[in-house]
Amino acid sequence: MFRKRPPPEEERRVRANDRDYNEKFQYASNCIMTSKYNIITFLPVNLFEQFQEVANTYFLFLLILQLIPQISSLSWFTTIVPLVLVLSITAVKDATDDYVSLWHTHIAYFNCQKEKWMNVRVGDIIKLENNQFVAADLLLLSSSEPHGLCYIETAELDGETNMKVRQSLSVTSELGDPNNLAQFDGEVVCEPPNNKLDRFCGTLYWKDCKYPLSNQNMLLRGCVLRNTESCYGLVIFAGPDTKLMQNSGRTKFKRTSIDRLMNTLVLWIFGFLVCMGVILAIGNAVWEKEVGALFQSFLPWDPPVDNFLFSAFLSFWSYVIILNTVVPISLYVSVEVIRLGHSYFINWDRRMFCSRSNTAAEARTTTLNEELGQVEYIFSDKTGTLTQNIMTFNKCSINGHTYGEEQHMAVILMALDFSAWNPLAARDFCFYDQSLLDAVMEGEPAVHEFFRVLSLCHTVMTISSDGRLLYKAQSPDEGALVTAARNFGFVFRSRTPGTVTTQELGKAVTYTLLAILDFNNIRKRMSVIVRNPEGRIRLYCKGADTVLFERLHSCNHELMNVTSDHLNEYAGDGLRTLAVAYRDLSEEQWEEWSEHFRGADKATDCRDDRLAAAYEEIEQDMMLLGATAIEDKLQEGVPETIAILSLANIKIWVLTGDKQETAVNIGYSCKMLTDDMTEIFIVNGHTVQSVREELRYNGDVCPAPPPSLLESISGEFALIISGHSLVEYFPLSLGQAHALEADMEREFLETACACRAVICCRVTPLQKALVVELVKRHKKAVTLAIGDGANDVSMIKTAHIGVGISGQEGIQAVLASDYSFSQFRFLQRLLLVHGRWSYLRMCRFLCYFFYKNFAFTMVHFWFGFFCGFSAQTVYDQYFITLYNIVYTSLPVLAMGIFDQDVPEQRSLEYPKLYEPGQLNLLFNKREFFICIAQGIYTSVVLFFIPYGVLSHATQSNGVPLADYQTFAVTTATALVIVVSVQIALDTGYWTAINHFFIWGSLGTYFTILFAMHSSILFNIFPKQFHFLGESALWPKCVAAILNRNPQLITSIQYVSQAQLISYNICKCRQHYSIFRF
Repeated sequence: MFRKRPPPEEERRVRANDRDYNEKFQYASNCIMTSKYNIITFLPVNLFEQFQEVANTYFLFLLILQLIPQISSLSWFTTIVPLVLVLSITAVKDATDDYVSLWHTHIAYFNCQKEKWMNVRVGDIIKLENNQFVAADLLLLSSSEPHGLCYIETAELDGETNMKVRQSLSVTSELGDPNNLAQFDGEVVCEPPNNKLDRFCGTLYWKDCKYPLSNQNMLLRGCVLRNTESCYGLVIFAGPDTKLMQNSGRTKFKRTSIDRLMNTLVLWIFGFLVCMGVILAIGNAVWEKEVGALFQSFLPWDPPVDNFLFSAFLSFWSYVIILNTVVPISLYVSVEVIRLGHSYFINWDRRMFCSRSNTAAEARTTTLNEELGQVEYIFSDKTGTLTQNIMTFNKCSINGHTYGEEQHMAVILMALDFSAWNPLAARDFCFYDQSLLDAVMEGEPAVHEFFRVLSLCHTVMTISSDGRLLYKAQSPDEGALVTAARNFGFVFRSRTPGTVTTQELGKAVTYTLLAILDFNNIRKRMSVIVRNPEGRIRLYCKGADTVLFERLHSCNHELMNVTSDHLNEYAGDGLRTLAVAYRDLSEEQWEEWSEHFRGADKATDCRDDRLAAAYEEIEQDMMLLGATAIEDKLQEGVPETIAILSLANIKIWVLTGDKQETAVNIGYSCKMLTDDMTEIFIVNGHTVQSVREELRYNGDVCPAPPPSLLESISGEFALIISGHSLVEYFPLSLGQAHALEADMEREFLETACACRAVICCRVTPLQKALVVELVKRHKKAVTLAIGDGANDVSMIKTAHIGVGISGQEGIQAVLASDYSFSQFRFLQRLLLVHGRWSYLRMCRFLCYFFYKNFAFTMVHFWFGFFCGFSAQTVYDQYFITLYNIVYTSLPVLAMGIFDQDVPEQRSLEYPKLYEPGQLNLLFNKREFFICIAQGIYTSVVLFFIPYGVLSHATQSNGVPLADYQTFAVTTATALVIVVSVQIALDTGYWTAINHFFIWGSLGTYFTILFAMHSSILFNIFPKQFHFLGESALWPKCVAAILNRNPQLITSIQYVSQAQLISYNICKCRQHYSIFRF
């Protein structure tokens, strides 16, 4: 635990089967403690963490002060009981969370023996069997499958459930025998531990040769071995150095605006407490000098007090102890309990449950619930978030001809029957244009080549289930395109590391796979280089049209214009488009380029940049074949959800990587854009000057938004801006920023915020995060980002609130989110119902909590002026201990968890009810001071009415009633009744739990009251229970307080000579006080 950390690595050297060599580098073991505590360290470590909270440290300081007899007039348990209760509840919660985080022990085969994962070390060779988790980051050495292949599932890493293929080096693939593996002494030199899941760069040195290593040779911890009997791997990274653990860094802690305000208010309250202590200490000094000096002969000061100034100093600390309840110790715990209850309500909401995917809504954090009721900006992805992300091949353009007919209500078209001539056709594939099938049957070369590209240029895996051919694709787009090629006779059958086998119009064809040029968000394209059975080498490429058109041969100009028109038409229909091209390569071109490619692949520094340059070199002078158009339908309820959220003054920005035309069409489909809008601004400039001119023109047309959301907002405008107008190049390059640069971002933001809808198209994941960060930085508004894919993670983490859609693109977005569900339409219920209620409940809870604590505490302040500033308490110490943890805790929790102002149906029918949260109207500094004023007023009534009544009250026999017991019980009883009645008046939605807690708390108080003032307890514990008997007058005093009769209050006459003092100042602090008139 306290081992010295080794210095940062510049490179890692691992020698197989040589622990002595590897241990010199002090590599981490495979033991991972995902828990923070163990049985021995739990108590000290947890207490250390809890006392880092200022409130807990403050009350520990008060407890220490209470142990000093000259200062404290209260017993130590008045502070330690609530403090221990708070610490215990938090400790139980932390222990539960930590226990859940424990990982189970796994077994791995090491040196032909079973070993626990924790005993595995860097350099060991371990065996994995089918369906086992990978124990550490391994270099795949050999496999039971041919060619050293193995199949893995990476759901624990990236959320994708489709299988991926990994392959060992050919030189190690034959080391399948354990004896051969035991003799293997190769050395790996590679990059140091990092969190990049999609890259690995290293070199294997063995038998005087070196072999480049890439991510395709690695099995990462957290993956599961599938469809592979067994494999062997060399441990490269272990324990905390694995890429899985490198990616498990702490997520940025998000705090709500109420949290930040609450921290400020607590500091103010503490300052107010110090001021009260100073005032009362000054009063003590004056009283001791002017009045107390008269009693020195028979009531001398107790040591070490020797003058009135030191007495005032001690009095200050005494009043800090007595008045400490004005700083609520239980506030933070109560807030967490309420938030936990709100989170369960979200998890249990059956109306946010999707039966189709069997997915319920989940609150993945408990700290942001009330923030859901204050959202002003929503940033949404399009694909998979607004749309279903279930792709269907709808149209295509091949060699300048467009194919595909839509199914209309007026004209019923019959779907083509592919099974009659293609037994491998997918049953659920629908296409309505017979002319495309005729072109395939007639053998048009361009059509055949088009579908050949779709059947070869992909990363799809095949599996067989019940004799059926099934595809496992990394993205729905790939699956749709490969399925389309399959139905038109070009069936992808299988792949090996060096071949791709297809069935073209019933004839099996095997292509030699020479190279795969991977897709990524920067390249926006993918290519494969294959050799056909005739020996011809050809590069096939598919990708975004804007990227592909720049790399076409000049002879494609006319075809490119025609295809561009088709692409615009498809985009206008809301379809997702890709361009398709090819390039013939000679043997000389291939040999020359492959040499460059191998050099880049073997590079140990700047490998990615060198590979990108090699890809760019070969992907030139291509011939255009056509384009594909895939339909991705809107999810159910999206237009209605956006309309309702817009009525709630929530602005929705769509950030998508699709073409502008596609984004605009989806905007109209989901009712973000309407024909009634005054104007739709389009910013599409490629230069700084053009973007600035377009923004300024739009800013002149569109007026600035009003300062208040309640005012009439000029919202009949929309803004559409392209990614190249936001940021021309990626920030790592030397490109020039446009709308997001420092001197232009204000103009962009003012124009965008004056519009009702904003659509950013062709944006990268990083640009999404930059747009969200821009709004967060310049607008005092709560932002929410919602998405479903890995490309939305940065946006989700940047926003105040992140929402993940559990859709077709894995669960990376869900894992990074604060809340998750399966349909966009559930967002309206999350915000307008759960969010609004959470904000309302939290605000009412805080207002009442501060009110009841000030009403309770300020009575001591007024009493100080009538007890010689001796720090005597009004209430007995048992009441002080139980007030916040028994008498008033449960009613306010019930209100904070269950209260409602209107039913959920009304919240959805009247979205304007959401506005108070956006404007922060229900709890702010003004509302706080109103609550404090009400609490102070209540304390005045609670103190001065009993004082006025009891100062002249006598019993029937003429004995005065001016005793401490009657005054204390009267005030305490009135306080409990008043605050209970107040919360009953504040409660807007009554449940059986509210009734039980409120009236049960009152009953509990009276039960304890009569028990503690009984003669039984007095006879058993005479030193602890000093009060005996009952007063017949205090119920009448309580009734007078509750009536708050102004005539009664004004009839109280202040008599300056009537000072309530103690028989003995020191004794007074502990036991008794009398009224002296």
